[in-house]
Amino acid sequence: MVQASKEACKKEACDIQACLSKNNFNSQKCIEVIEKLQSCCEKCTYNSTHCASVSGLLKQHQRQKESKQAMKKS
Repeated sequence: MVQASKEACKKEACDIQACLSKNNFNSQKCIEVIEKLQSCCEKCTYNSTHCASVSGLLKQHQRQKESKQAMKKS
């Protein structure tokens, strides 16, 4: 059973890799699949080897979002 929890969210993680590859590694275009991985990781309390990357992707997305908002205000 321990192996199953480590493999939780594998599909979502693979979906992110496919999306990033398809979109020239532009995480902005993959936010929906990134959010699906985050949701999965929250459900399994981040007890999966596939959840380590989600925090970095979400931080990058947040920085891009803040940058766009700052540019609109200028």
